[in-house]
Amino acid sequence: MEETSDSAELWNLTLQHSPIGMALVAPDGHLLRANPAMAAMLGYTVGELQARGFQEITHADDLAADLALLGRTLAGEISSYRLRKRYLHAQGRVIWGDLSVALVRSPDGQPLHFISQILDVTEHQDHAERLRSVNAEVERERQALEAIFEAVGVGLLLVGRDGRYERTNLRHQQAMEVAFPDGHDGAAGQLGHVFHLDGRPISREEMPSYRAVQGEEFDDYTFWAGADPLNRSAFSTSARQVLSATGEKLGAALAYQDVTDLLRALQVKDDFVSSVSHELRTPLTSVLGHLEMLEERLDLPPEVTAQLRVTHRNATRLLTLVTDLLHVGQRSAGPLLLHRTDVDLAALVREVVEATGPSASAAGVDVEAVAPGRLVVPLDEQRIRQVLDNLVGNAVKYTEPGGSVSVRLRQAAGAGATELEVHDTGIGIAPDELDHVFERFARGGAALDRHIPGTGLGLDIVRQIVAAHGAQVCVRSELGRGSVFTVTFP
Repeated sequence: MEETSDSAELWNLTLQHSPIGMALVAPDGHLLRANPAMAAMLGYTVGELQARGFQEITHADDLAADLALLGRTLAGEISSYRLRKRYLHAQGRVIWGDLSVALVRSPDGQPLHFISQILDVTEHQDHAERLRSVNAEVERERQALEAIFEAVGVGLLLVGRDGRYERTNLRHQQAMEVAFPDGHDGAAGQLGHVFHLDGRPISREEMPSYRAVQGEEFDDYTFWAGADPLNRSAFSTSARQVLSATGEKLGAALAYQDVTDLLRALQVKDDFVSSVSHELRTPLTSVLGHLEMLEERLDLPPEVTAQLRVTHRNATRLLTLVTDLLHVGQRSAGPLLLHRTDVDLAALVREVVEATGPSASAAGVDVEAVAPGRLVVPLDEQRIRQVLDNLVGNAVKYTEPGGSVSVRLRQAAGAGATELEVHDTGIGIAPDELDHVFERFARGGAALDRHIPGTGLGLDIVRQIVAAHGAQVCVRSELGRGSVFTVTFP
């Protein structure tokens, strides 16, 4: 008797102090005993909980499964079972529990009660649900990216930080077959039938994939690919670094776009422009020569002389346009060739400003040169004269009557660099247009609104000539206040 009493006391203490929910459940489902942990888990007092059956605190969608296992246990098919199920909290929310159930029988085999233990796994279940949701979203995004990866009209390449190709799409594989007809080992920088636009083979260090693995990012790097010089394809390539959330370098992504048709069309256009420009230049030069001879005659009426000057001015403008078109055609055909000599840049600045004087006066614009007596720089005099003509001519053209243009030349103190600045008080350039002013055929909105004539070639030519000299050109401007173009010679 004493041993039985001790066992009962031990059981009561266990039930009372267990950190997990425990209950004794009658075969019909009502709760005989429930411990404080279970009551707290479900938001009831012990008394409130024991007044309910387990069916009342079980989520409706889980009740059938629990009853089925309960029935099998009562039938003797199993002696115990485990089930993850949902309970209903007193406040109406769902509590997830891991339920373990064992049936206690009398000596003659009659069911007495069930011992139930419930571990609250709500937080774990919430995490699992969120994880499943995230995994499902990741899978959807992966499938979407997979579809995009294959559907885009450009070749895509993912390369790891070790230089190995990790993923390519069909378009890239087709490009690889052109550049590497004998196969590719899947490593960045492998040499193949890949060439610069001027036909020179591209070295390993110049290969787009190798540059990207080294951490370089670039846009519109264009090259020819193919073993047959008469049947090559052109590709424009861009590269971006792939970083982890913490900024760790994971590799690089490259895009390859087939621009063969575009390059061939541009070549046809450039050949046509160059041919037409050559055909125009010869008769124009002859016309200008005859106009100059006529202007030198002293026996012409004043009105005829004035008309000749207008004709001469327009013919000169047309010759300048033809020269610009010729330059564009020559630049497209290959690198710009320079004939450097030691040139007094200060004297050249004064010559250009003096030559611009008549047209500036006619436009009501003051032009001045601020330059030292002599400043010798090794450069191509004809090309730099072209730069000055374009910059000063633009400054006058885009400055309204009463404004001014100043051409300033100086040698930077200590650095040895030579700076040429063209200031104007003209219409200025909008902030969103500053990054595009040196692009071919670019025209500013303010110029278009005022119907100021122009081809958009001048500043592109300036950029090309300056770059060929290893110099830099930049612009700062304020709309309605004027612009400053600066050329810095090293």
